[in-house]
Amino acid sequence: MRIRLDDVRREPFSWAETVEIPAAALEREELAALSPIAWRGRVAWADPAFHLRARARYEQTLRCDRCLREYSEPAESELELMVLDEDEPGDGERELAAEDLGVVYPEGGVLDTRPLLVEQLQLNVPMRPLCREDCRGLCPVCGVNRNLEACECKDETVDPRWAALAELRDRLPED
Repeated sequence: MRIRLDDVRREPFSWAETVEIPAAALEREELAALSPIAWRGRVAWADPAFHLRARARYEQTLRCDRCLREYSEPAESELELMVLDEDEPGDGERELAAEDLGVVYPEGGVLDTRPLLVEQLQLNVPMRPLCREDCRGLCPVCGVNRNLEACECKDETVDPRWAALAELRDRLPED
């Protein structure tokens, strides 16, 4: 959604739409799919800037970091920002200070809400998604999902931190 800020100075602008964004657009391996997103919000003039408040509701399908099983969970994101409509000459780059974290600088007096929505979707994807807290993952030897069936494999991998000592032990002459 593109919002002309000159129009918002006279009257607040509200929107409610359903947006479809492919999961691949977020470039996150953990994210398998996104449902249609209910995206609504309001922009109002609050001298000296505009105030934006928005909410997104959707369902995201994630891949468990331990067992690779896909699972879905509801997600919701709220956004509140100040929008400064400054017409500055230059190449569009600026150094951000701490007080700029809740501020958006649109180009040409038009606020595009899609990048704001995509950013919120990105922030809602967990770094290490788990299908459940006690997920046992995959067996490193045979690959079976330990949540679904038992595995008789013995994990004989050596902790790499101890590998040098094991190598030294193997070089020692036996008594």
